[in-house]
Amino acid sequence: MSAPNIETIVSLSKRRGFVFPASDIYGGLGSSWDYGPLGVELANNIKKSWWNWVVYERDDIEGLDSSIIQNRLVWKYSGHEETFSDPMVDCRACKSRFREDKLLEEFGSNKAGDGDHAHIGEAHKFGEHLPGVNRLQEQKIPCPNCGEIKWTEPRPFNLMFRTTVGAVSDDEDPSALAYLRPETAQGIFTNFANVLNTSRRKLPFGIAQIGKAFRNEVTPGNFIFRTREFEQMEIEYFVRPEDAPRVHQEWIDGFEKWIESLGISADNLKFYEQTREELAHYSERTVDILYRFFPEREDQEKQWDELMGIANRTDFDLRVHSKKPENAEGKRINPDSTDDLSYFDEATKQRFYPYIIEPSIGVNRTLLAVMMDAYTEKTNEKGEVRVILKLKPELAPIKVAVLPLAKNKPEIVELARKIKHDLQPSMRTVYDDTGGIGKLYARQDEIGTPFCVTVDHESLEDNAVTVRDRDTWGQDRISIDKLKGNLIGRLNT
Repeated sequence: MSAPNIETIVSLSKRRGFVFPASDIYGGLGSSWDYGPLGVELANNIKKSWWNWVVYERDDIEGLDSSIIQNRLVWKYSGHEETFSDPMVDCRACKSRFREDKLLEEFGSNKAGDGDHAHIGEAHKFGEHLPGVNRLQEQKIPCPNCGEIKWTEPRPFNLMFRTTVGAVSDDEDPSALAYLRPETAQGIFTNFANVLNTSRRKLPFGIAQIGKAFRNEVTPGNFIFRTREFEQMEIEYFVRPEDAPRVHQEWIDGFEKWIESLGISADNLKFYEQTREELAHYSERTVDILYRFFPEREDQEKQWDELMGIANRTDFDLRVHSKKPENAEGKRINPDSTDDLSYFDEATKQRFYPYIIEPSIGVNRTLLAVMMDAYTEKTNEKGEVRVILKLKPELAPIKVAVLPLAKNKPEIVELARKIKHDLQPSMRTVYDDTGGIGKLYARQDEIGTPFCVTVDHESLEDNAVTVRDRDTWGQDRISIDKLKGNLIGRLNT
């Protein structure tokens, strides 16, 4: 089974230390969350799995960590400054503010995935607005807060967070205006030549990056599913134009396997092919991998939402950041750039702008999907329902918990602490004596710890401990001198 709804994971996360509301002692801040002791470990393990797969296990990808604050011109020529917008509407009655496309998806006659409103927000981001059209009013969709049907017309709302660089305001000096990056991709594009020249790469090759991005969302929500501050795991993979369709499909197939390797069931995944009307202006083809984030919804189509997107961005990005390309009128597209980001193929003696395949997945959404899929309930011999978080061992925040059966017996405590100390360099291990053994087992099951090692009175005599399996609740007696090897073998199975 998986979690029945996101609220179940919210409760578990706060109770056990995965995710906390940010600034909680001051009433919080809308859609802001802090990763707790277990959450930061789970997130780091997800990022490590992704980085190992795309960088270490391949021979064609380099890593990068670009700056969060870039030159304003990056966002001018990428198109973000002018058109990176969502369609915003206001309720005239209660003054609440919403995204039009999300209200249409949730309450309108069109369903997510039917080719009309599923990705209308993406279209709005690139200037394809719908002036004079008030679909909320036409479909008589009431305000979720007050129930009135009194909507303003949709208008574009730019999602970038503004800031200033230096000791002056942008009113005093317009050049001081800057933005927190709304995506990690542009830092990769502007570093294309740097990576190419220093790594001596040849096509095809990619650049991978994990980093924070910021979007001033109109209506964030659903826990960590949609937040204003989030972390992306993103690849920009550069190929010859003629190879782009094949490589694009290879990445789609590859990411399906990687997501399933995290323990996520294929039954909770499906693919959505964006229609021509839904594609961003730069995209030749985009495929979204959806996850069943909302299983509680009666309408099955509304149970699914985007986990990640994999786009064929064509050669748009390298062209717009290059100094040479011209428009139809013979004028340079980018007179501010000082470099040309074209690629010279030594074999064919041709110069061209590579096509870009972009797989992009968020850490927050991946973590949420992993926790929802791992959530399991099991009834013990007393008829009590216990929660088990069946995380893959490589993702589990804690691999082993060492539990003394009698914390008031110094010899047992000393041996338990020694075992913890010996295991720690090889696997994340904790020592816990804060309750009875039943409660300790229950806690470790709930946070996803694969194995518990119990040190008891017999351990002092036979130099052995009891190893309990999280998923089966089965117990084995293992000699202490063979314990580390036994656990390493189990964790790697």
